[in-house]
Amino acid sequence: MLRYVIDEDLRGLLWRFIVRHNSRGRDEIDVVRVGDFEDLPLGTLDPQILLWCETHGRVLVSHDRSTVPVHLRRHLASGHTCPGIFLVRDVPLIDVVEFLAAAAHASEPSEWVDRFFYIP
Repeated sequence: MLRYVIDEDLRGLLWRFIVRHNSRGRDEIDVVRVGDFEDLPLGTLDPQILLWCETHGRVLVSHDRSTVPVHLRRHLASGHTCPGIFLVRDVPLIDVVEFLAAAAHASEPSEWVDRFFYIP
């Protein structure tokens, strides 16, 4: 099952939607946020977030569509790997939550490795 980390730019409202989704008790989403851990504090730069994701096996969910793909290319070029990145477009957050739940439960983590994907 996919596990996620929400980038700082989405940690408020998207987090509340996911908590509400998880309270239903089905197709729960395993998610943490930038800022929840000492080794992943608020203000962590994208290259360090990608290293953290690699170490912890979590797919990054971000709204930062302009720089995150650039950082991913550099990350991969330096010999690292990444569980994947989901980039959120300006769509209703309920659609994002439904996508995250479906991807977590109906896909294999290997499908997303070293690539980014736009939601939806």
